[in-house]
Amino acid sequence: MERPVHNLSNLFAQLGKPNDEVSIARFIETHAPLPDSLQLHEATFWTPAQAGFLREAILEDGDWAEVVDELNNDLRARH
Repeated sequence: MERPVHNLSNLFAQLGKPNDEVSIARFIETHAPLPDSLQLHEATFWTPAQAGFLREAILEDGDWAEVVDELNNDLRARH
């Protein structure tokens, strides 16, 4: 059985954020770069529910983990 594959658009929809390409790019440009000392889910721009989802996605190494890692990397890149 194949695991579901999620992309950034799916993740942003799951987080209740606008999930079109322009909105995702704008979100990343607005919030990047995150400091190396800050874990993704600790960023102040997440609601408690969003932060909890992101934290659990990584801790459980579930089907969302890969795309959460992608977002984490995007938010750490210097644009």
